[in-house]
Amino acid sequence: MEQPLLGGSMAGRWVDSCCSYRTLKAWLPILSWLPRYSLSWLQMDLIAGVTVGLTAVPQALAYAEVAGLPVQYGLYSAFMGGFIYTFLGTSKDVTLGPTAIMSLLCASVVGGEPGRAVLLSLLCGAIQAALALLRLGFLLDFVSYPVIKGFTCSAALTIGFGQVKNLLGLQGIPQKFYLEVYYTFYKLPEARLGDVLLGLLCLVLLLMLLLMKNNLGHQTDDCPTGARVARRIVCGAATVRNALVVVAASCVAASCDAYGFHIFTITGKTAQGLPPFRPPPTTETTGNGTVVSFSEIVEGFGGGLAVIPFMGLLESIAIAKAFGYQNNYRVDANQELLAIGLTNIMGSFVSAYPVTGSFGRTAVNSQTGVCTPAGGIVNSAIVLLSLAFLMPAFYYIPKASLAAVIICAVAPMVDCSVVAKMWRVRKLDLLPFSVTFLLSFWEVQYGIIGGIVVSGVMLLYNVARPTLKVTDHGVLLVELGSGLSFPATEHLSHVLHSQALLASPPRSVVLDFCHVSTMDYTVAHELGDLLKQFRLRGAHLVFARLQPAVLEVLLAADLPGLKHTDDVAAALQVQFEDISTADELA
Repeated sequence: MEQPLLGGSMAGRWVDSCCSYRTLKAWLPILSWLPRYSLSWLQMDLIAGVTVGLTAVPQALAYAEVAGLPVQYGLYSAFMGGFIYTFLGTSKDVTLGPTAIMSLLCASVVGGEPGRAVLLSLLCGAIQAALALLRLGFLLDFVSYPVIKGFTCSAALTIGFGQVKNLLGLQGIPQKFYLEVYYTFYKLPEARLGDVLLGLLCLVLLLMLLLMKNNLGHQTDDCPTGARVARRIVCGAATVRNALVVVAASCVAASCDAYGFHIFTITGKTAQGLPPFRPPPTTETTGNGTVVSFSEIVEGFGGGLAVIPFMGLLESIAIAKAFGYQNNYRVDANQELLAIGLTNIMGSFVSAYPVTGSFGRTAVNSQTGVCTPAGGIVNSAIVLLSLAFLMPAFYYIPKASLAAVIICAVAPMVDCSVVAKMWRVRKLDLLPFSVTFLLSFWEVQYGIIGGIVVSGVMLLYNVARPTLKVTDHGVLLVELGSGLSFPATEHLSHVLHSQALLASPPRSVVLDFCHVSTMDYTVAHELGDLLKQFRLRGAHLVFARLQPAVLEVLLAADLPGLKHTDDVAAALQVQFEDISTADELA
């Protein structure tokens, strides 16, 4: 009968349809939660989106200063991520936008040129999206924790000290860190009293609001209704403290300006309205009319074109995993790469510079009870409304208030306790930490590259010099403490030659492969050569406790005189000189 064939064909089409839908959900995570979306979720997403938006606007303005760009570019960079991540993101908490670290990296590469910053966003996004499509997210695993902490501590100090000039109202300070330190102290007598007082006042207010939030947020609800309402109002104000402080400082500056007292350094005139949707510039013209080609611009980016995409991915995925663990959900690293990559690609069409996940805004998003990534749409809408209607008001924002916002944002990144922990756990980890930390003060990308190189060398050294425990039982027992790969063959050969073959008389050896799960051809070839050397000197080399995959490799290599056993104790008791066949131990 042919009926089963027809049924099988229909079933096959149904299975294919299901598989394709599963594939679509994997690429568009919005399909996994949108069908279950409810009014209660909408309410929580609206609250979280508004709260994050009020935090994002002043931070975006401040981070544009760190990047050396006009303040409107911070807002240009702050809204595209909310829309893209809603469709492609796998974390309900993560918010994409400008961050202190990405702004610092951008400043070190583009030198305050807006056109180059926008082009850098396109190229970074293309690299990140390509990594996602090729499923190469595992490459981020090669950046060790000491490198990350060394970079973040150095970046926090660089960014924080870089804002001291705005806190003091100083002009003409170079960007290089060591020159910045020198000229800040050199020009200290030129500090403007108004900026100093306003900046210090903003710092004090931000710290007070933060402490109030931390203290009141941990109190129980065992108190009168009025006290609970007051506590919630204070906590809400503390959550949007950046916006409150910047607005208050702007009002003070505008009032002083209206009465003719120009005592503050203000942001000044900014471009009004939404950015035009257009491709990023691929060439630029200098002041004397020289046209700089695309290849020359890319060449000028140098190592930053490799460092910035990787650091953006690393920062965002680390944040997503941290909040996923805290709120009991899993994130897909490759899908996160795709979301960040497309955000940077599309952001370059609205004059954005490279963005990534923001820890501070993500924490606010999580604490205010966001339920889905749709909260990012509300956040982006607030940024767009600010661009459309509030840009004239940004004229009076004092630079000292933005500096205070940045200093308070990056201060928690300086984690001194990590040095003590690394000293207790493994002192050698302080080497990549120190290299990254110190080199980052010279050039940020050199610090990251230097730290990765040092970590890589340490990793390769451990691979090339695995732990070998040698004990004497009449017969030498050599226990391999870890895996065995081709860089380690020379070390293993040297130990066996020095302790067994060059002894008088030559000694037999049992090699314990208990911890070796894989083996390559180079190792198998070297073991075959060792078997020959032992045979020529009248000694024996026996392999013990071979894993099935390793035994398969050795048998495929057809090693002459191969002896192997699953019982180390029995092997040590055998009189090797009486053994005439390799199969007696098998």
